Amino acid sequence: MNNKKILLIIPAYNEEENILDTLNSIKSVKIPNSEILVVNDCSLDDTGWICKDAGVSVIDLPCNLGIGGAVQTGYKYAQNFGFDIAIQVDGDGQHKPEYIFDLIEPLLNNEADLVIGSRYIKKEGFQSSLMRRIGINYFSRLLLLLTNQVITDPTSGFRACNKNVIDLFSKRYPTDYPEPESIMYLKRTGFRLREVSVVMQARKGGQSSITKFKSVYYMLKVSLAIIIDRMRKQIV
Repeated sequence: MNNKKILLIIPAYNEEENILDTLNSIKSVKIPNSEILVVNDCSLDDTGWICKDAGVSVIDLPCNLGIGGAVQTGYKYAQNFGFDIAIQVDGDGQHKPEYIFDLIEPLLNNEADLVIGSRYIKKEGFQSSLMRRIGINYFSRLLLLLTNQVITDPTSGFRACNKNVIDLFSKRYPTDYPEPESIMYLKRTGFRLREVSVVMQARKGGQSSITKFKSVYYMLKVSLAIIIDRMRKQIV
């Protein structure tokens, strides 16, 4: 790992049924020089207490910021404490931590600034619901049109980035359904993106906060945000 300081950012909201298994699976792969940070997004259940008992760093947000605010909190922590690499891992257990080394490798070789774990390169394992797949395919086509790069899994929250992207995300990160929009502005500002093949698994317990109604709302909102971002000349 070349002595790189690595932070694993886990945003979590009401994940008491999944979070301990998620933490234990990450610990089992033994990532050198790394720290696990759970951003507890004002959960109403015992998510925060379970994480503290597990001995990982926890930030308890005083109010529910949503996925974008929780993830950006993690990037601010990474920037403030000088981490070289940040890795996003969902708290619902869908991301298999053994693929973290595949995510990191292009960063260590200076071949990419952000690496996305995609379940749609080899199409193995959990492929998500039909509604979600329709949305993912839609954003993939929209981003191809606007960036000229194929991103097969633009909504994947299983991602790793280097220090330059940490600095950027600590200052600016989208709020709702943030992954597709963040891809747009990284590409617009000249960062290098790459996907690696991963296998994901279905959520074992609890419920996703994204309902069918919210999915349609987010598709419209994020599409507009992506198009507006594409028209900007420079970032803030």
